[in-house]
Amino acid sequence: QVQLVESGGGLVQAGASLRLSCAASGRTFSSYAMGWFRQAPGKEREFVAAISSAGVSRYYADSVKGRFTVSRDNAKNTMFLQMNSLKPEDTAVYYCAAGSRGVLLTRGIVDSWGQGAQVTVSS
Repeated sequence: QVQLVESGGGLVQAGASLRLSCAASGRTFSSYAMGWFRQAPGKEREFVAAISSAGVSRYYADSVKGRFTVSRDNAKNTMFLQMNSLKPEDTAVYYCAAGSRGVLLTRGIVDSWGQGAQVTVSS
């Protein structure tokens, strides 16, 4: 399985931007579908964004559509989440995910998780 490490989280004010990175180990990164999920305190982990193995197809939760952009650089084994116009309700731990069984729209087909990156948006 691929190992994943997130970076780039932090504390920002509403309206600001952040970019999360997910660095993957292994030589098969380009064969994995990748995605981002988040979990707020007291809530279940939810889907945020997904990207196909070649980066051609991208999917977003309605709550982030138009504000967040997922991308990947297969040459550098890295995935990104550009988050713009952040809102307090975006506050959560953001998890990078990898899977080999299709587009990562649900937690059930995730094969590997990162350790999580805290994103806090103040009002």
